[in-house]
Amino acid sequence: MDVTQTSSVTINSAFLQEIKDVNQQLWDLIDEVRQLCKSELRNQWDCYRLCSRFELLRDQLATHFSLEEAYGYFDDPVSVAPRLSERVERLRQEHCTLYVRLAELVEFVQRLNQRRRLRYGISRVDLEFGGFYQDLLCHEDDECCLILEAYDDDVGVGD
Repeated sequence: MDVTQTSSVTINSAFLQEIKDVNQQLWDLIDEVRQLCKSELRNQWDCYRLCSRFELLRDQLATHFSLEEAYGYFDDPVSVAPRLSERVERLRQEHCTLYVRLAELVEFVQRLNQRRRLRYGISRVDLEFGGFYQDLLCHEDDECCLILEAYDDDVGVGD
C-alpha cells in the first residue's frame, strides 16, 4: 500500500499543557453533569437544570477543543517526529468525534425533556454519558502522554 503524507502535524506542548491546566471549570461541569445523571429527577425543574448543564457542557467542550486546536497543534511544522505526527493527528480528529457525540446526547436529552420523558429516560442518559466520559478521559490521558513525550523530545531526555 502506498501512502503519501501531504502534511504533518505536531503539538505545542507548553500551550497544550497550559490549556489543560486552566480548564478546571470544564471538569467541574463534567462532574456536575455526572452527578445529575445519577440523581433522581424529582420534577420538571430538575429536568430543565440537567438540560441547561448539558448545553453548557457542549459549549465549553467546543471552546476547550478550539483552544487546543488553535494554540496546541501546528500543521506543517518545520520539523516533526514522524512517530508523534500520526498520534497527534488521530487525537486532533478525536475532538470532532467527541464533540459530535456530546452534541447528539444533548439533542437526545432535549427531546426527552420536551416530551416530558427525561425523568424516565435518565438511566439511558447516564449510560450514554458514562461512555462519553470514559472516552473523553482516554483522549485526555493520551494527549497528556503525548505532551510528556514532546517535552522529552524538546529537552532531549527521550534518547
